[in-house]
Amino acid sequence: MIKVYVSRFNSETDKEPHLECYEIEKTKHMKVLDALQAINEKYDADISFRSSCRAGQCGSCGILFKGNGALACQKEIKDGAIIEPLRFPVIKDLIVDKSSIEAKVQDLQLSLQCDHKCSEIDSSIKKDDTADTKKVRSCIECYSCYSTCPVVNIATEEFGGPYLMRYINKFDTDPRDNFDRLKEALDGGLYNCTSCGKCLSVCPKNINTFGDAIEKMRALAVANGSGPLPEHVAFKENVLNNGRSVKKSKTSFIEEATNNTGSKVAFFTGCMVDYRFPELGHKLVRILKENGIDIDVPEGQVCCGSPLLRTGQTDAVQKLVDTNKEVFKDYDTVVTVCSGCGSTLKNNHPDYGSKLNVMDISEFLVDKLDESKLKEVNMTVTYHDPCHLGRGQGIKDAPRDIIEKIPGVEFKEMLYPCQCCGAGGGIKSGKPEIAMELSKSKAEMIVDTGSDSVVSICPFCKRNIQDGLNAIGREDIKCIHILELLDKAYE
Repeated sequence: MIKVYVSRFNSETDKEPHLECYEIEKTKHMKVLDALQAINEKYDADISFRSSCRAGQCGSCGILFKGNGALACQKEIKDGAIIEPLRFPVIKDLIVDKSSIEAKVQDLQLSLQCDHKCSEIDSSIKKDDTADTKKVRSCIECYSCYSTCPVVNIATEEFGGPYLMRYINKFDTDPRDNFDRLKEALDGGLYNCTSCGKCLSVCPKNINTFGDAIEKMRALAVANGSGPLPEHVAFKENVLNNGRSVKKSKTSFIEEATNNTGSKVAFFTGCMVDYRFPELGHKLVRILKENGIDIDVPEGQVCCGSPLLRTGQTDAVQKLVDTNKEVFKDYDTVVTVCSGCGSTLKNNHPDYGSKLNVMDISEFLVDKLDESKLKEVNMTVTYHDPCHLGRGQGIKDAPRDIIEKIPGVEFKEMLYPCQCCGAGGGIKSGKPEIAMELSKSKAEMIVDTGSDSVVSICPFCKRNIQDGLNAIGREDIKCIHILELLDKAYE
């Protein structure tokens, strides 16, 4: 038997939605849709929901499953599952009114705009001409991405969300369309996206809205002079001036570090560790030594290019990639302690001709820890999944495994550990009000766990989450890097 929680709402009897718990027998590979039908049959519950094709093609059965958009016919039911309607006005139970988003599409008048007969150009279109538009054309309008988007949900600023951004890009990349779609994208909040990748993770058709739509439209905006945001220009200026996306605020880690140990393992510091959090670099070296591992800190390394890629300033990226490729060419493994750097080195650099063996510190260290040396640390902690680690690199278990290896540490999972904190995509600098609202939302979840600290593996998340905690008056709770927690265990 499993327990399933379903959101119920009837406008004639209820003031607001509420969860009801049902127990059912789980059959092998039972989907949410099957579970809802089983509940109705067993309890005569009369739960209202939509379904049609049962094959993941129509999108009509979109729901929220533990807070994330999903198709009821595709998502396998689990014990303790919470099934809620998509984030639209509720008509009854899991049936929602989607007219608001449909009205936005209608207002944009998204149809082919051309001054020629399409038949005249159709015959000249080649396969390569439609490659980009095909990447975003398989949408089945389930609205999972829209309902799951963290920026849409905080509603501090108008944002068309991944659904509308994808829709605009579909026409922008269509070779038959000659209308300027960038204005529509800019008006719809092109620079309000945090690059969290949540839309891809919930999309039943695996549409990468940020990478294949938003990021490319940002690059086009930069190319035609309508972007980036003024605050983002500083990234590029800093990179061109000193190889780092941020200005130096103290002696850099690389200047202080012992650079050459003869190891075949190298440390890619990233801009934040090198210029803002050099203490994290020193903790890494110390922790690795405690476990019998030497690591090189090569001089000459520069920014990975992530801030430029995310904001559309791609013309300077190739030189950065080439520089780092040369610096790290003789190493077997490159370790990162910043999820954004790791994701960029793994996922973007190969497109620019560089493929290094890159490992996040958690995946590198999880099986190498000498647990006999770990001292007791009396703390209660929770863990925040950085978007570019959990979704960008598929690493979720390793950090938690490390935390649970430390004696005395009590671990408590927060409600939505993978919800974006608002630090990425150029949001922290370009749209600080969005970053703050998302960080405060994350901070409230952290407070609810009763933890002393929240652990993460991203300097950007570390800074933004602490800002959120401070903003709600919980300066006593600290956001710490996993290296800081490990350092306490090796004191």
